[in-house]
Amino acid sequence: MKLRLEMMSVPVYRRLVCAFTAVLMLVAVVPGALMADDLGPEEAQRLLRSGRIKALGDIVTIVQKQVDGDLIDAELDEEDGVYIYELKILRRDGRLQEIEADASTGKILKIEDDD
Repeated sequence: MKLRLEMMSVPVYRRLVCAFTAVLMLVAVVPGALMADDLGPEEAQRLLRSGRIKALGDIVTIVQKQVDGDLIDAELDEEDGVYIYELKILRRDGRLQEIEADASTGKILKIEDDD
């Protein structure tokens, strides 16, 4: 039996998204489980311990104050010596957005719709 999200009612879909987000947040609490694109888990853990980056959970809290939605995916990248979290947020209106946030401050650098 195939699961077809477009056929689900909004409450069921929201429950699935919330459950997925809860699992993702539990994984994010463990520093060694930080998801990284170009950086391995050891590097992300070292950066977190040294205070050069904030924990993913802290960044998500900051971002969700400005972008109302649920975290779907996260990556940690380094661009020109700056560490950036790339977050995918499913907004309450159903749009999927990609947000780039400075990993050391939480400042949102870019918000764009993810097609």
